[in-house]
Amino acid sequence: MYNADFWALVNAIIDEGFTPEGLQKLDSYAEQFINGKLVYQRFSPIEQHGCSTGGATHVIASLLAAAKTGTNSPTQSHFSDFKAELENAKQQAECIESWARATGCWIDNVNKSLSIDLGEQIAEGGEAVVFDHGPSLIKSIGLDYYILPLLALDRVTLHNAYFPETRLIVLGFGRDDKGDFKIIVEQPFIKGRHISDEEIAHFLGMMGFELKNPGNWTYATPKIYLSDVHDENVIMSDGGNVFVIDCDIRLNTPDLKQGGIRQISNEMLDLDGLDTDNLKSNEPTAKEPIAEYGLRGVKQSLIELILSTDDMSVLRQVKDYLATLTKK
Repeated sequence: MYNADFWALVNAIIDEGFTPEGLQKLDSYAEQFINGKLVYQRFSPIEQHGCSTGGATHVIASLLAAAKTGTNSPTQSHFSDFKAELENAKQQAECIESWARATGCWIDNVNKSLSIDLGEQIAEGGEAVVFDHGPSLIKSIGLDYYILPLLALDRVTLHNAYFPETRLIVLGFGRDDKGDFKIIVEQPFIKGRHISDEEIAHFLGMMGFELKNPGNWTYATPKIYLSDVHDENVIMSDGGNVFVIDCDIRLNTPDLKQGGIRQISNEMLDLDGLDTDNLKSNEPTAKEPIAEYGLRGVKQSLIELILSTDDMSVLRQVKDYLATLTKK
């Protein structure tokens, strides 16, 4: 299955109104994504793993939002104007809502429902409302910082990739009493103390992040943008471990003007038909001709290259060459 075929199938499921057959296909795509049979070139391998650890609900919502972008390479400034961006945000949210209602992971009047069913509201910030749920926290995350659901879902993916100790699991979606779209996530509760900006800078520096703007606690690598990393969003446990519990994290594209070099592609590579389990063998089987083993070895090397790089020019060349090999 080629990239265009994949997105055509997803859009057909959307257009048909999420029939039982369509929902089953989406579940299958999520399983293939989580198992690494679908390689999503929007993310590096570690980031795709971060997306997967957010749960199947998160994976499917991310794919639906991407299908509604209307472009293969959306960035934060892709849209011609703010009105166009808002319109696409509405389309993404409505698509996810239709799917979430069909699968039972939609919550009306989020804040009231969560208070009744899950726990007491204990905090509210510019982005999220937080509820106490015993050993974990439930958060109702809005789109104020991101506008597009796709970018808000990216935030979950990237948080899980780079701060897995405080991973976010997407439970569902809803709207508050004002009609604003919300992403409902669960996160482990970490007990600890707040730490200083200097300690935070040292911790992030060890991860390769450079401080860009102390005024809004912005850090970046050439590929990841990180902001709002202040002393209320980072804690140190009694054991001396540092945990980032909340932050604004994005793919660092050039339009963010923070030294970013990230180029985004929503291309999907399907490895499911390549029998990669057999390709992992380092020796030819008894019945396998040496020439065929050599071809399998080439295929395996190319797959390993795909899974280890996020250089888009390399990925495109390898994908095209791999496609020619799979026809042999």
